[in-house]
Amino acid sequence: MSRLLQFLIKKGVIGKDQAAEALNVAKAKNIKDHEALIQLGYASSEQVMQAMADLEGYEFVDLRGVPIPPSVVELVPESVARENAVIPIAESDGGLRVCVSDPSDFDTFEKLQFILNRKIDIALATREQILEAINRNYGQNMDESADSMLQEFTDTAIDFTETENDNDDDSGDVDEASAPVVRLVQLMIAEAVQLRASDIHVEPFEDRVRIRYRIDGVLVERDSPPRRLLGALLSRIKILSKMDIAERRRCQDGRIKITAGGKELDLRVSMLPTNHGQSCVMRLLDKDNIKVGVRQLGLSERDFRVFNNIIRRPNGIFLVTGPTGSGKTTTLYAAMNELNRPDRKIITAEDPVEYYLPGINQVEVKHSIGLDFAKIIKAMLRQAPNVILVGEMRDYETASMGIQASLTGHLVFSTLHTNDAPGAVTRMVDMGVPAYLVAGSVVGILAQRLVRVNCSKCKQPHTYSPAELETAGITPEQAASASFMRGRGCNNCGGSGYRGRLGVFELMTMSSRIRELAFQGASTQEIRKEAIKLGMTTLYDDAIRKTISGITTLDEVFRVTRRD
Repeated sequence: MSRLLQFLIKKGVIGKDQAAEALNVAKAKNIKDHEALIQLGYASSEQVMQAMADLEGYEFVDLRGVPIPPSVVELVPESVARENAVIPIAESDGGLRVCVSDPSDFDTFEKLQFILNRKIDIALATREQILEAINRNYGQNMDESADSMLQEFTDTAIDFTETENDNDDDSGDVDEASAPVVRLVQLMIAEAVQLRASDIHVEPFEDRVRIRYRIDGVLVERDSPPRRLLGALLSRIKILSKMDIAERRRCQDGRIKITAGGKELDLRVSMLPTNHGQSCVMRLLDKDNIKVGVRQLGLSERDFRVFNNIIRRPNGIFLVTGPTGSGKTTTLYAAMNELNRPDRKIITAEDPVEYYLPGINQVEVKHSIGLDFAKIIKAMLRQAPNVILVGEMRDYETASMGIQASLTGHLVFSTLHTNDAPGAVTRMVDMGVPAYLVAGSVVGILAQRLVRVNCSKCKQPHTYSPAELETAGITPEQAASASFMRGRGCNNCGGSGYRGRLGVFELMTMSSRIRELAFQGASTQEIRKEAIKLGMTTLYDDAIRKTISGITTLDEVFRVTRRD
């Protein structure tokens, strides 16, 4: 056991059992002990970093309250700061005080001393706070950079031929050597990463090109290039994603692998012909998003215990439901990460494979050659897996194969597009699956949505009017003990008042009474009433609880769910 774990046990931060579990997870996932500890939720990044500082004799700095003079920030180039996850905080006696998150990374310290030609004095801070400080201090001129780049791009004397036909309006090609095109695409992706966008939308209209980023689930419009440069922009993206540049009348899909903001990212690219040219969407797949542990999903204590019990069952079907973009993939991957051990074989069937999970056999659906979900599941069963993940149960054949797999001793995870948890039972029956098979195979259903979280830097107490509380169904007694909060808007959250998202959940277990109702072909409303009687917290109630505790706002609650 490492000195750090022993120190944390001595300090009472963790117990011996938790340390042992962290060691096992670290070995299975090939990560450091303290990283496993944080993933499991047994210690916070701040607790771990403070312990490291105490052990190694460094100062621990909470960067959230530390203003850094611009003259100090300028001493370290942004590229160096981002690549090495370091941030300068002060000058002292000709040296430079720098915050890092790994006190054992001596190679980085030597590299910094060589690059900066200064004595480096090390302090410790969490990696998350260092990256936030980099974004906060280096990102202030992003808008100016974008403006200047767009102006440079507009002014550059490159002749991009346009055709008069609207459908071929984006037919201009660009050579990879065209530096302004390359820089504009790089800037667009870098800005999206810095703003924590999940996807980039390039949309052509008759008189303009609209560029939007989806940040925390909400689309935000950014500065757009002139309409005449659409062809060059799309051609550059096609080159990067290995698409056919000449094809403009059919849909195309591709992928781009890049490093931006110190992270390795996959971009899933989609081209769609529209009336005014091709519309492009680049989805940013950040591998850090799937490293979320079950504890970090946002489940209540009751739901967390039930969820853990369900995913450790030897067989049965566990369904996650919700619309596109509600975090279903993240929840399923959190469960896979929890179950991913050397003694278990896990196989997934996905359309497409978005994130690659070490230690898990992932199969991509290819409809063009007839390799669909049902055929993959049938082949999976010959591979003797313990756990199966099916990307989506979208038809009778897939659902039927999934049920057969669960009945032959496998634990099956999948998703359905329904509005709530009880609706998944009737949805499977509507697909043609016999009610007795649904009742006998499904062990639990989780419905979820994502709400934006109040910005930790600018949130402040907020008072709702009696009418707003009444509309939300919050009683005066609940309001009296509530901690309502709202972000006022700052640099950290881009003025929105929100930063990050958290799940709200509705977890229904298949009790004997609900199985009986499912077998009888009961309606969604009947199943729902019975589930609530048995203790199920609805999506709306879970969202209201998070509002009362100051995590989110009523505006977010009404945006993603509705009162029964």
